[in-house]
Amino acid sequence: MVCSMVKKAVVGSALGAAALFLVFGTHAPSYVRTAYHKVRQNAKDLTPLPFDIDRARDEIASLEPAIRDNIEKLARADVDVEGLEKEITAIKANAEAEKKAMLTLRESLKTGEYRLAGHTKVAYTEDEVKADLARRYDSIRNTKNILDAKETTLKAKQSEIVAFRKQLDTMVAQKKALSTKLDTIEAKLRQIEATQASNEFQQIDGSALSRAKETVSELEKRIEVMTHKAELEGRYAGGEVPVAVDPARDVVKEIDAEYGAESPAAKPGKSL
Repeated sequence: MVCSMVKKAVVGSALGAAALFLVFGTHAPSYVRTAYHKVRQNAKDLTPLPFDIDRARDEIASLEPAIRDNIEKLARADVDVEGLEKEITAIKANAEAEKKAMLTLRESLKTGEYRLAGHTKVAYTEDEVKADLARRYDSIRNTKNILDAKETTLKAKQSEIVAFRKQLDTMVAQKKALSTKLDTIEAKLRQIEATQASNEFQQIDGSALSRAKETVSELEKRIEVMTHKAELEGRYAGGEVPVAVDPARDVVKEIDAEYGAESPAAKPGKSL
């Protein structure tokens, strides 16, 4: 069953590759790479910025253990160098004392006084003195070779420490720079979010609040119309009951007979 599934997967992949080759020809690989990078970029764009900021902060924090480990290595290297410097100083001092003793013994060959310092009662033959000189001389030469090797090692270690310290300083400085840049990015993000929030508030003021103002204005207008209507009804209706007039009645003659002298038409120079 597993072999069958693997076989189907291989066949499917082959058919897919063949289809791509038929459609795009020799440019199929470039299309595949472009599509892959496009999908990957889109996935990155969909990732929330706060998440990426936290991820970057974690990556920066992960540098701290390596920095502490390198600091410890640097401290150990400094101690080793100090120990090597002390060792070289001691070897030089011993070699200088050995050299003086050898030269003193060499002078004894000229005077014929074959006695060692501090041993005035013990005399040596010339051959014994020469043999001792040979031993001392070989020891001094061997010490010089050892000293040269240690000094070469010291210089190499000092150069390594200088380079390592510079590398560590650069790493620490870059970590601080990355943290500063990340803080700046986070501050800009907060500023953008605040601006977006302000824009949302402005949108509320320009839409919902405007509609509320318009509704209140319409209500005020309706109240004014109703108030004015009530005033007009009171003025023109008067609250009196309508009375029917007899068609045969001459109301005009009755008014003229009653108020003819007071009528405005009877007074010259005045009209309605």
